[in-house]
Amino acid sequence: MVARLNASTLARLPETVTWPHYERSQVTPGIVHFGVGGFHRAHQALVLDRLMSAGEALDWGIVGVGLLPGDKKMRDVLRDQDFLYTLMEFDPSGGTQTRVIGSHIDYLYGPEDPEAVIALLASPEIRIVSMTITEGGYNYDQVTGEFMWTTPAVLADAEPSNDPTTVFGYLARALKRRFDHGIEPFTVMSCDNIQANGELAKKMVVEFTTRFDAALAAQIDQSVAFPSSMVDRITPVTTDEHRQLALELTGLEDQWPVGAESFFQWVVEDHFPAGRPAFEKADVQVVDDVVAYELMKLRLLNASHQALAYFGHLSGYRFVHEVMADPLIAELLVRYMKDEAEPTLQPVPGIDLDDYQATLIARFGNPHVKDTVARLATDASNRIPKWLVPVMVDRISAGGNVTMAAAVVASWSRYSEGVDENGENILINDEAQEERLHAAVAEHDSPLAFVANRAFFGGLADQSAFTEPYRKTLEMLWSVGAQHTLLALVGTPHNHEATAR
Repeated sequence: MVARLNASTLARLPETVTWPHYERSQVTPGIVHFGVGGFHRAHQALVLDRLMSAGEALDWGIVGVGLLPGDKKMRDVLRDQDFLYTLMEFDPSGGTQTRVIGSHIDYLYGPEDPEAVIALLASPEIRIVSMTITEGGYNYDQVTGEFMWTTPAVLADAEPSNDPTTVFGYLARALKRRFDHGIEPFTVMSCDNIQANGELAKKMVVEFTTRFDAALAAQIDQSVAFPSSMVDRITPVTTDEHRQLALELTGLEDQWPVGAESFFQWVVEDHFPAGRPAFEKADVQVVDDVVAYELMKLRLLNASHQALAYFGHLSGYRFVHEVMADPLIAELLVRYMKDEAEPTLQPVPGIDLDDYQATLIARFGNPHVKDTVARLATDASNRIPKWLVPVMVDRISAGGNVTMAAAVVASWSRYSEGVDENGENILINDEAQEERLHAAVAEHDSPLAFVANRAFFGGLADQSAFTEPYRKTLEMLWSVGAQHTLLALVGTPHNHEATAR
């Protein structure tokens, strides 16, 4: 019988696996993290594990908190494994670095005991509350930027007598308890792929709190720090293949390992009044202002993910490295990044944008990560408005063209019809799936129906610089399919493999 990964089996690990040699019983909580998924476990938790392995940050242990039904399974798995798990880092050449992470020391499932979560958040040793709750978790209107009070869960959380169910409810109640007891507030650190994520988190928490306690909202506004950050590491969903590989590499059964590319980047604003770990000692860039880094990543990497996802699926590919082996799609990405996204960016300290873009092409093509097209196509109605639409707005305002970006939107519209070029159904994972489906189908008879929704596209439907290439691309997708459309868009592609590194 195969032994399971836990504290008692760590010594069985082979020498090729890095594991926590620090005394984990001496690690005390300092961080609470909402949204313990693969990305957090391959990113922030890795940073803390590196510091702890160097004898530092032992008072910054992470306690995970889950609020969604699916989070209970993660809690159970990590608890069974003494909160240990395997991280496998895949480099493009095929090498794998394997590490068992020990920086998580507990996990609370909010729906089972809300008071336990509030009490933890209100305790003085917790100095940072971090979160990866996805773009949709911030509950704001993409057009007005205001908090959406139509969401039933947040309406319920705004009633102080109710147990909280959302991040907003937990943060507000815990901060009130800290203020009432004279305890310094924790820092709230967003690690989500949203421009100015710290500013957005602050705005949403303050607006939510104002609804039921204006004085508390004012205290939060004045005294709670919300540093912004830029995070980057491609981390696919854990599969049975990952579990099998973890078993082969470690000799131990891990029910929920995580695989990630070898590339790692984290840029964080240095605004932590309650203190922070020495992030800079673990390859984190701690800076005064993250705006330029955020724009670079969101408009080059994240928007390019959308560019490859829909054309890739329509072309018959299901893995990202398969998509990037198609020279037509690789050329589309290169032209989008260089000609349309880059001109909208600010100078980025310490970054060569040409090198960065070449690196992205190489990262996307890493066959060992086995990232899926379906993952990148998830939740497009939250992602494209935040990552791609701002590029087009800025580019059109400057008098530039948006041919490639408009083509990406057209590919999303065609994908949203829910049937591929072979007549097979497309399994779409998007909170606005039904609305997008109706709009995409309607566009056959009502031009621009898909892009008329201002919540997603603002006023782009009124801009001919956008609508002309959009309509042209969509009509080609209907008539000749994705591959012929790509050929018409980019012509004969260049060879980008030699410059990627």
